[in-house]
Amino acid sequence: MQARTTTLALIATLFFAVDAGGASSSDELVLQARAHEAAHEEDVAVRRYTEALALDPTNGDAWAGLGDLRLRLGDLLEAERVFSAALAHRPSFGRALRGRARARWMLGRHDEAETDLERFAFEERDAGAYRELASWFAADGRTPAQLAIWRTLLAMAAGAGDSESLKEARRMVRALVILVDGADPASSPIDPGDTRRALARIARRAL
Repeated sequence: MQARTTTLALIATLFFAVDAGGASSSDELVLQARAHEAAHEEDVAVRRYTEALALDPTNGDAWAGLGDLRLRLGDLLEAERVFSAALAHRPSFGRALRGRARARWMLGRHDEAETDLERFAFEERDAGAYRELASWFAADGRTPAQLAIWRTLLAMAAGAGDSESLKEARRMVRALVILVDGADPASSPIDPGDTRRALARIARRAL
């Protein structure tokens, strides 16, 4: 009850500030939208985010807030549309790319989702995103792709000097190499050339 009273007071304060200053700015509308979300007034929050974008189509917080809200409400098609529109306005907007990946994954469009998330993880060098992508590949039975992601995580952990993450990545790579067996071109190259042999030695040494 107290939390709701506090939230309502915040909303009232925001509206007072808007009325006193004339037209609301896009950022102020985003603040209002977040306050309505906290009060579980999702319909009003959607309107405020939309109004914020009408004022400033490049407002990343408004795009991300609206997309995340649609995602949370289970409106997956609309969430995917919002995140795609955000990327049309801001092509390098990472939060929209990751959000669209999750919307597409839940819609069953796994190939598109994995492409989006892999791009986000690569551009942001985000270990959490790589882990999420590895779990998606595992769910789809794409073990070689899962192995490739864990090799990336292994390299990232080694570069960061993160001993715990390094242990986990080594363990996962070791297990996945066994599962992939001859399908792994790094540790079991088909081409017997010197380059392939060298790559195989490097891959096995990482274990």
